[in-house]
Amino acid sequence: MAWEHLRPGTSPVDWCEGNYQISSNIAEFVNTISNFLFILLPPILMCLFKDYGRFVTPGIHLVWTLLIIVGLSSMYFHATLSLLGQLLDELAILWVFMAAYSLFCPKRYYPKFCNKNRRVFSILMFVSAITATGLSLWKPIVNAFVLMAMGVPTMYMLYKELKRVRDQRVYRLGLRSTAVWLIAVFCWINDRMFCDVWSAISFPYLHGFWHVFIFIASYTVLVVYAYFYVENELPQRQPLLKYWPVDEFEFGIPFISIQNPGAHYKSDI
Repeated sequence: MAWEHLRPGTSPVDWCEGNYQISSNIAEFVNTISNFLFILLPPILMCLFKDYGRFVTPGIHLVWTLLIIVGLSSMYFHATLSLLGQLLDELAILWVFMAAYSLFCPKRYYPKFCNKNRRVFSILMFVSAITATGLSLWKPIVNAFVLMAMGVPTMYMLYKELKRVRDQRVYRLGLRSTAVWLIAVFCWINDRMFCDVWSAISFPYLHGFWHVFIFIASYTVLVVYAYFYVENELPQRQPLLKYWPVDEFEFGIPFISIQNPGAHYKSDI
């Protein structure tokens, strides 16, 4: 019955952290609460990207909203270890990828049949997301590995674009994003593949650290790609990377300021 998938413990995935050891009501306590950044930071980013959403694309707010959904879905999954929670978590991540690609993927990486038309590419991403959503219901056990693999082309394109960028602040942010992503992947692989080793030293919590690091990597990579989009397709808007609350402090929260919002706007989105 469909209701069976709502039951705790129905997911085939169980991470390294021991179940119900800290709380009798939450299966993986650390893995659950470590999603806090997904809930707290996107509303701040929506405020910081207010002008970007107004003068470039309101789609940026969709991405921040999807990150909140990822956080809530991940909390539900790790709190219950239900199959429904797992699928919600993974599908939310999938749709973040597809939305971000649709909005910000540089046109030079489009398949040839898209003819560098963002609308056509966005339709391709939507159809791909629908297809992948269906396939994810077929073999839930492999979903996490597929989603991890999707990060590879994202980081490859980031590497290629950083070789082109002239703004050194953007370049440095891209490097920091890459470093944090590598740390996050290290945590994910070790928690998944070497649980016995980390449990032996009483530290089965690397997946919780994955949540923290992958959020930082994800939102900073999105900021960099948001800059690339304006720089490549709407340079007259004059994008500028800034940091909140102190612009001189590059370890604050990055966002893209639009210096010339009144410039002529033409896009095929």
